[in-house]
Amino acid sequence: MDQPAASTLTPSGTTSRNGDGAHRSPVRDAWYRRLWRTYVTEVRADADAHASTTRATDRKMVVVFVTAALALTCGNFLSDGGQPQWLERILRTVRLPGLATRLHDGMLVSSHRDFNQLAFWAVVVITSYVLPAVIAIRFVLRERVMDYGLRVRGILPHGRTYAFLFAGAAPLIIAASFTASFQGRYPFFHPAAGSSLWPYMYAWWLLYWLQFCALEFFFRGFMLYGLAPRLGWAAIFAMALPYNMLHYGKPMPEALAAIVGAIVLGSLSLKTKSIWWGAALHISIALTMDLCALTHAGRVFG
Repeated sequence: MDQPAASTLTPSGTTSRNGDGAHRSPVRDAWYRRLWRTYVTEVRADADAHASTTRATDRKMVVVFVTAALALTCGNFLSDGGQPQWLERILRTVRLPGLATRLHDGMLVSSHRDFNQLAFWAVVVITSYVLPAVIAIRFVLRERVMDYGLRVRGILPHGRTYAFLFAGAAPLIIAASFTASFQGRYPFFHPAAGSSLWPYMYAWWLLYWLQFCALEFFFRGFMLYGLAPRLGWAAIFAMALPYNMLHYGKPMPEALAAIVGAIVLGSLSLKTKSIWWGAALHISIALTMDLCALTHAGRVFG
């Protein structure tokens, strides 16, 4: 008489029956398999299942790409605080010559011009990331801005995944911080020798972190959720290309890491329907980089 074949582990990692009919204890998947299934396999299947090739999704994709090109162009060419003449001309045109003069003096003459120029950069970049996207969502696509990755409810359980990512990135940042290229680049705002970090360094950090929130909204919110209805899972990679190009002026290892970061954060955003953990991770990494650089310069909390 033939013996029944022994059961094997199912894809879920829970079943098993031996030839004698006895059940074995359930065996859980390895953590990395669960992670891959949760944030890659399921995300890909869900995104592709909801994607379609229709006139509406084609139109939406075109709107997102054109808006993104416009926003990134404005952010690139208008954000140099050392060349605020374009804004001065606008202020004088609308009959605000006094404000134009104060802008000129603050950007080019003031003893705090280094901070003022960085603040100018942050404000222009934040505006470029947020304003065109919001206008496109509300008045062209006629959709809710909240549906573009701004969800808060239900995201708390995913915090452990982001904490795991930060724990993996922190040692690499610390190691890189010993290089001359790193110390020459960070922090973006260099306090004058002998001066206190308060208030300018802390004010810069606030603006810098707001810039990361705007960046996450633009790439992992507006672009990702705007392209996913047409491209599905591939929207992550369409978003990753311009995001990577933002890092071309930085050290090459950081630019390469940005490719991985864009793909990981894009997948996580689609899974959680939220950009906020990604923004928190970005801010945490940026703060770690600045603190490492300040520590090497003997300036941390000084």
